[in-house]
Amino acid sequence: MHALVIHQESLHLKERPDPVPAQNEVLVATNVAGINAADLLQRRGFYPAPPGWPVDVPGMELSGRVSSVGANVDPELVSRRVCAIVGGGAQATRCIVPVAHLIDVPVNVGMDQAGGFPEAFITAYDALVLQGKLRSGERLLISGASGGVGSAAVQIGHLLGAHVTAVTRTLEHHQELMDLGADEVISLEEVSSLAPVNVVLELVGAAHLSLAQNRLAPFARIVVIGVAGGGSKVEINLINVMGTRSTLTGSTLRSRTNQEKTEVIRHVAEALTGPWGNGELRVPIAATFLLANADDAYASFAQPGKFGKVLLLMPGDTT
Repeated sequence: MHALVIHQESLHLKERPDPVPAQNEVLVATNVAGINAADLLQRRGFYPAPPGWPVDVPGMELSGRVSSVGANVDPELVSRRVCAIVGGGAQATRCIVPVAHLIDVPVNVGMDQAGGFPEAFITAYDALVLQGKLRSGERLLISGASGGVGSAAVQIGHLLGAHVTAVTRTLEHHQELMDLGADEVISLEEVSSLAPVNVVLELVGAAHLSLAQNRLAPFARIVVIGVAGGGSKVEINLINVMGTRSTLTGSTLRSRTNQEKTEVIRHVAEALTGPWGNGELRVPIAATFLLANADDAYASFAQPGKFGKVLLLMPGDTT
């Protein structure tokens, strides 16, 4: 197989032996792999892959076809169109995936869309529904809404019947976010004048949360899953937390156990595959690059102001 390998913070395309699926695993022939912030951090040596995953091949999400299966896996899965999150190794032409972590790609969804679906939509659904307990009619505030997870959260919030307020650094992507289901799109400076919100999905960090914490409705839930450029330290007004009886939590997906991920993925597949297949959910794509042009792809991802996912296409892929 061909794999993107990190060596001394540089990316190199190298040939590696095809991995062999073990019990309850499959080997996926990758079509498309998404790029995420964790990949940039791993390249710089700050976010190592969890134990058991490739230590020098980045990539946390992919789409492709099952090419072989390990013990205890139904051989009928071979050739199935799938997408998945993984602990690492997705940016290669072959990748091992636990069978319980596969999501079937709807027949009318392209593999490029599928390559950018898992990380954003699984992360957003876990944060909004499983942790934030978002319900129809509630007010949802999303910082960093123009990113991959943010744009997924806008759509999930809309699907659930929430009133969705999307916060962006600039209003450049106002119409795109409205098209995805946002009820209003505001700048950071406008957060202080919002009506009280029930759920805050925090993707920016201190710059946004320092304002949002003062706009909490009773029993509000704050879920922190990112600090993209907004700072990781913030002063919390505990009197406000006490008065509103709010809760603050946060998480990452990558470090969770396989069983924990299996439960989240099961919920996502049950709730979102149908709407995804009928066009209610979509993956905005900012740019696609061939695997051989990974340096350009990473540079594109690192640039602010884009809307949607940056994807890597494997050699020979036609999505």
